[in-house]
Amino acid sequence: MTVAVIALAAAGCGKSSTESGGGSDKSSSGYSGKGIGLAYDIGGKGDQSFNDAAYSGFEKADKEFKIGGRDVEPQDGESDADKVQRLDQLAKSGYNPIIGVGFVYAPAVKQVAAKYPKVTFGIIDDETVQAKNVADLVFHEEQASYLAGVAAAKATKKNHIGFIGGVDIPLIHKFEAGFVQGAKSVDPKIKIESQYLTQTPQEGGFSSPDKGENAANGQIDTGADVIYQAAGLSGQGVIKAAAEHKVWAIGVDSDQYEQSALAKYKDYILGSALKNVGGAVYELTKSVVEGKPLSGEVRGDLASGGVGFADSNPKYRAMKDVVAAVDKAKQDIIDGKVTVATK
Repeated sequence: MTVAVIALAAAGCGKSSTESGGGSDKSSSGYSGKGIGLAYDIGGKGDQSFNDAAYSGFEKADKEFKIGGRDVEPQDGESDADKVQRLDQLAKSGYNPIIGVGFVYAPAVKQVAAKYPKVTFGIIDDETVQAKNVADLVFHEEQASYLAGVAAAKATKKNHIGFIGGVDIPLIHKFEAGFVQGAKSVDPKIKIESQYLTQTPQEGGFSSPDKGENAANGQIDTGADVIYQAAGLSGQGVIKAAAEHKVWAIGVDSDQYEQSALAKYKDYILGSALKNVGGAVYELTKSVVEGKPLSGEVRGDLASGGVGFADSNPKYRAMKDVVAAVDKAKQDIIDGKVTVATK
């Protein structure tokens, strides 16, 4: 079953980037809400990664169920109080479900969900909010990252690869752990550069392409010829640097080879470690529309299609040994032959 995950990240009222009016007789399905309330994480819509994946689920659900909705952009320097205010306003306005894109929404979701027990809330990438009307939409990111590590280790010509994380936090440590384990399963002696852009989200680790580009340039200068990034909007800078130096980048969350804003760099995007955030948003919405809202932990893995590895680049598909190694690693994880570490 596809896993649904939702997350919120916007400040204060924030600005609404989309107001969809829906169009069908909502009462025919028993649904009485105003539509989906989606609040973006740091970087906002247009990051070609995490937030855009959430928006794809918003779009799919709106198109299929015609219930309308509103998605809200984050603001720089927002506080937990701003997030509480934003979610409170979405709930007061009648949106259901309300989805927070990112773990930073945990305190706000916990507080506002308690105030509106008849509204379903979802939070992506956090499993700490436990309430009957909250779905913790989480993933086995380490499994997709393991596949990225296998691909990197098989594709490198210098036996030297790199990892760039946006923020030095446990969630991103999962990406690094899986990547390193996957790469070392191919070659235990492979050289791996590892770097985090910032210590906190507020410092711009997920929202600064220039930081990503500078970090990638540094790793490339030391000899890395495949770089995997888990850095949100900052990852665009990593991909840009890789393309300019004609080395491989590995994308994250969305299939970044297919993102229009990255089209001029796509020949150098080997593949992407996927998180089906869009599927999570869609599935949570579907459950609410059908009157059987999801709650508790909803976790996506390789077996469920909640995570994966994108193979859209024809150059990747032409590398038969790389494809075969990734496919075998995927099956080994699904079959329980390989357990991927999270630290």
